[in-house]
Amino acid sequence: MQVVGYIAITLLTVLGMEFVAWLAHKYLMHGWLWNWHEDHHKPHHEKAGFFEKNDLFFLVFAIPSALSYIIGLSTPQRWLLFVGIGISIYGLIYFLIHDVYIHQRFKWFRQLDSKYSRGILRAHGAHHAKTSKEDGESFGLLIVNPKYFRKRSSWKENVE
Repeated sequence: MQVVGYIAITLLTVLGMEFVAWLAHKYLMHGWLWNWHEDHHKPHHEKAGFFEKNDLFFLVFAIPSALSYIIGLSTPQRWLLFVGIGISIYGLIYFLIHDVYIHQRFKWFRQLDSKYSRGILRAHGAHHAKTSKEDGESFGLLIVNPKYFRKRSSWKENVE
């Protein structure tokens, strides 16, 4: 396979991971793995330390990535290496946007201000407005409902 093919596999994997993350968030984290995710929906003052049980989901995504690296490097299935790289890139993007920017777990960049960054914050805020596993909304991270890019006062106008 040519370099362009490997780049395409990597980019398609990064894009595909947004949908995998959405499905995992909606059906696993707000489903039968809620006991891992629940502490992430609690206010900061109710948390006991820096780490959350929710951080275990890092492994849920890191293990397939690592396996893709290992299999891709040790077999003729070289394309799997680039699937692993794509998963890793998405993981880095997720970490920087979700943990660093949105939740401020690290104080690296706090001054992002664009229509897109505000939309991401609004969508995530709407998601965290629910503290139970039911009736959630906005399970994505990078691709969110266009309503979040408008002011909150206009959200209900397009519901009906």
